[in-house]
Amino acid sequence: MSAPAAKPTRLPLDALATSGMLALCVCWGFQQIAIKLVASDIAPIMQIGLRSTFAALVLAVVVWRAEGRRAFRDGTALPGLVVGLLFAGEFLFVAQGLLYTTASHMSVFLYTAPIFAALGLHWLLPEERMQPLQWLGVAIAFGGIAMAFLGKPAQAGAANMLLGDAMGLAAGLLWGATTVAIRKTSLSEAAPSKTLFYQMGVAAAVLLAYAAATGQDAIRYTQAAVLSVAFQSVVVALSSYLAWFWLLRRYLASRLSILSFMTPLFGVSFGVLILDEPLDPGFVIGAALVLAGITLVSGSEMIRNLLRRRRG
Repeated sequence: MSAPAAKPTRLPLDALATSGMLALCVCWGFQQIAIKLVASDIAPIMQIGLRSTFAALVLAVVVWRAEGRRAFRDGTALPGLVVGLLFAGEFLFVAQGLLYTTASHMSVFLYTAPIFAALGLHWLLPEERMQPLQWLGVAIAFGGIAMAFLGKPAQAGAANMLLGDAMGLAAGLLWGATTVAIRKTSLSEAAPSKTLFYQMGVAAAVLLAYAAATGQDAIRYTQAAVLSVAFQSVVVALSSYLAWFWLLRRYLASRLSILSFMTPLFGVSFGVLILDEPLDPGFVIGAALVLAGITLVSGSEMIRNLLRRRRG
């Protein structure tokens, strides 16, 4: 009897992984800016629906070529529908939230997802129990969220911005729930392209239907609008996610997760530099606390290892 195949060893970060993550973070940080830049030509919900449709069509071909008719007979169809609905809900909140708040705020609140994922996995999977350092990170992050919400100056439009920020936080919650659902179902063993297909396919149907039902499906075919949707479709919705899955299969996830938190920093920077978005002190302090808390939650193992080496 042949010996069982050894579990592939994940590599520590090298120049390829670091440069790849930097490019991904720039890409993900810019996506909210791209949406806002052409919002007057095509509604955010329509933009995300179209990019999801493109990605779903390409991924359908990839999955069909890899698995054929047996692709959806492996018990992943129902979990895929659930994950797809969570994914669609996440981007529904992103799209609608961007109508009220800034891209900078959305970038930070969306990336609270690891906090919610860690809490969900803690209660559902014994091997994912959080350590004291991670609980400290959760407390710091939620303190930062409170600071970002409550520290807003009284000004015109503050109520609308608060609504948009709440939608960004709801999007982060649904993103975290998506991660938990994938880990707890048969999708945890499915090919990344299939999992992404479920997400994009359901999101495309839900978001385009919502856009049509609410009168947000009109498109002005300006050059900026076409380029923005093309960027979001080819680079963000398809290429960047597949690259992220490839990196996760090759390198240590904890190390990659730490680098991914550069995304809100790029998002805030692009919002200020390109869209001239204002930053109030309460939000800046709150965002810094959120990022610090997320770093503790996602990088606790790496932090503990570094402390052990210094003590040793």
